[in-house]
Amino acid sequence: MYKEKLGIPENNELVRTSNKSEQRKGRDTEIYGYDEKNANGEVIAKYIVRDSMSIYPPQSTTISYMKYDVNGELIDSGSL
Repeated sequence: MYKEKLGIPENNELVRTSNKSEQRKGRDTEIYGYDEKNANGEVIAKYIVRDSMSIYPPQSTTISYMKYDVNGELIDSGSL
């Protein structure tokens, strides 16, 4: 679902590694961990995607991400 939004090349794979749910301050948030693997199956980047939805009207959805290199250094972040 997020592969295209994150701009992952077609020949790379996005593999979910974790999933966690939070409910705080009127928001339901799903937090997903992903590994980006190249065509050889090597992990080349890691992502944390936060998909947050307001539980009160007017309901809104916010999706943000953080991209890390294989050493855990933040290399990109933003909204989708």
